[in-house]
Amino acid sequence: MSETLERPTLEARVAAEGWTAPRVGVVLAAGRSERLARVTGGGSKALVRVGGMALVERAVRGLLAAGLERVIVVVGYQAGPVAAVANRIAPGRVRAVYAEDWERGNGASLAAAAPLLEGEDLFVLVTADHVFGEGVLPQLVAAGRPAVLVDQAPDPAAWAEGTRVRLGREGAVAFSKELGDHAIDCGAFLLPRAVFDAQRRAARRGDHTLAGAVTELAREQPLAAIPLPPGAWWQDVDTPEDLRRARERLRRSLAKPGDGPVSRYLNRPVSTRLSMAIAPLRPHPDLVSVLAFLLGLAGAWALAMRRGVLAAVLVHLTSILDGVDGEVARLQLRAGPGGALLDGVLDRLADAAVVGGLAWWALEEGVEPTAVTALAVAATAGAMLSMATKDRIAALGLPPAPERALGYLLGGRDGRLLLVAVGALLARPVWTLIAIVLTSALSLTLRVVLARFWAARLAA
Repeated sequence: MSETLERPTLEARVAAEGWTAPRVGVVLAAGRSERLARVTGGGSKALVRVGGMALVERAVRGLLAAGLERVIVVVGYQAGPVAAVANRIAPGRVRAVYAEDWERGNGASLAAAAPLLEGEDLFVLVTADHVFGEGVLPQLVAAGRPAVLVDQAPDPAAWAEGTRVRLGREGAVAFSKELGDHAIDCGAFLLPRAVFDAQRRAARRGDHTLAGAVTELAREQPLAAIPLPPGAWWQDVDTPEDLRRARERLRRSLAKPGDGPVSRYLNRPVSTRLSMAIAPLRPHPDLVSVLAFLLGLAGAWALAMRRGVLAAVLVHLTSILDGVDGEVARLQLRAGPGGALLDGVLDRLADAAVVGGLAWWALEEGVEPTAVTALAVAATAGAMLSMATKDRIAALGLPPAPERALGYLLGGRDGRLLLVAVGALLARPVWTLIAIVLTSALSLTLRVVLARFWAARLAA
């Protein structure tokens, strides 16, 4: 949603500087990696899977998700299998092109894309063996002028392997592994068509690398150095250790900054590993949402049947699986409002069923029906209003409440389900309902108070 809102501003800024907003991306997927041979078995590195998706597909989908209209994939080694994967991603929007001289270097591979970029002022270039965290590429796309994404604080391993970037007053002016500068490029560029002339000049000197081409370009036109956004990550995949690190970074990135203690310490360590394990199966996120809903209904049934241990297990599994659908969607780069809407509706229905199961258990124990009904209504209303208030705050454009801190009150869905699981183990349905009402009310009150405070500050 934010990308759609930012697009007109981007186009206005780019037009003011004389550049046309980029519409096309190029993925270099032609090379062969000897250091990954024991992983690839002689196949292309671009087909190595990270998070259930081939590197080349992850690169293409990342560019499309960043707002580009079409993507060109340059193939070379094992061209047939790589092109087959690329062409299946988004027919009509993705096209593979063969680089005759791919063995000379990635600069020669870049040249193969030139005929397909006629009329394009700027284009985004990435290499298939680089994995980017969420939100990284849109920042480069929005640069508004020729630019390179740089990591100014790389870890020692990345610095040792990466292409160093010399930064001047006007931006990046040189690229080489031989430089002593601390910044390195992240394998992502926003380039003008002039880079093809620069590549030919570098090639005449015998330099067929991408670094040679962009260095030649930077002599005439320094590239803006776009720093890696705070908290963002990227990973070059050249060795088995790089591959392990990319998968681990991708798994860790599935957690959300606003996760409370229950999600952060109990659920995510399990759910993210489960998401990575099932990623090769490519399950649809909506299917996972439905499975979590059915598991919640099973937990509600177990509560109504007063089977405390079984109910505790099922309810906590529901809480864990509740995160998997979103994680799978982000792994597949297909997160969207439709899936979020379905997940939200099913979560609310499952919450109501769980509260109903607790209420039935309490009635079976002989608790006064009026009191049980009042508690059940209050608990259900608290669960519904908790999410509705968060959504309303976001819709009004107000600063969000400190959800990470509020999570300690156990008023969020993960906290409520933990209360239910513990209450089921202790066979205390009434006290569990009371706890849900109190924690939901306290969290809701704090959200409203904070929202009104920020609304007053903004109006002042």
